[in-house]
Amino acid sequence: MSAVENRLAALGLTVPDVVPPVAAYVPAVRSGSYVFTSGQLPMVAGALPATGKVGGGVTPEQGKELAATCALNAIAAVKSVVGDLDKVVRVVKVVGFVASVPEFTGQPGVVNGASELLGTAFGDAGVHARSAVGVAALPLDAPVEVEIVVEVAD
Repeated sequence: MSAVENRLAALGLTVPDVVPPVAAYVPAVRSGSYVFTSGQLPMVAGALPATGKVGGGVTPEQGKELAATCALNAIAAVKSVVGDLDKVVRVVKVVGFVASVPEFTGQPGVVNGASELLGTAFGDAGVHARSAVGVAALPLDAPVEVEIVVEVAD
């Protein structure tokens, strides 16, 4: 087990199997020293644990937990390409999309769920640039979607 997976295990988490695509794409692609994930929904065992809009039927706290699940799924997508998560040199960029009601402006706090999990999993290498964007709707009525870019060693 990698050091990354050991840190996640300390939180009671395991890296899940990669989430199968819901359309015509792959979960992650490596280009040179970088792995780019597709947007990851907060799928757990093949289903969304919650649907709807943050600030509506989904609380910001629930959204934050769902963002962490998205990040865990992104880690699984990276692992599916590189095999050993200890090859990750740095989490470079995180983009979080939050389906939210128009008056909700707390998208950064929701996406912190992903950022905090990545920081715990990868330590100093988990510190990253980030965008947190509010959107009208996401696939399958998911409240949150996260994509990441990581640099990996050869």
